[in-house]
Amino acid sequence: MDSFEDKYGTCGMRYTISVVEGKWKWIILWKIYKAKVIRYNKLRKSLEPIAHKTLSSQLKELEISNLIHREQYNEVPPKVEYSLTEEGVTLIPILELMSKWGNEYIKK
Repeated sequence: MDSFEDKYGTCGMRYTISVVEGKWKWIILWKIYKAKVIRYNKLRKSLEPIAHKTLSSQLKELEISNLIHREQYNEVPPKVEYSLTEEGVTLIPILELMSKWGNEYIKK
């Protein structure tokens, strides 16, 4: 009973939530989308108070899910940049609707 279909059935909503679940993933995707390409430290600062371990873990999971691309440059100091993949870009309409809804209903 460890197969994907056993775990999620054919429910698209359950699958989507499994890929982008957690407190930070949607926000990380939004920040990368807005920046187009962003370096790790700039992303981390824009997400404060996120912990290094949390951000690193969330980025790895998003990369494994093929939603973001990680480009590492072998130079000193090390340089790593993140961008959305083609699959990640398909989430932009959802992100934009979430942002619009939040802006409309936020308690000011």
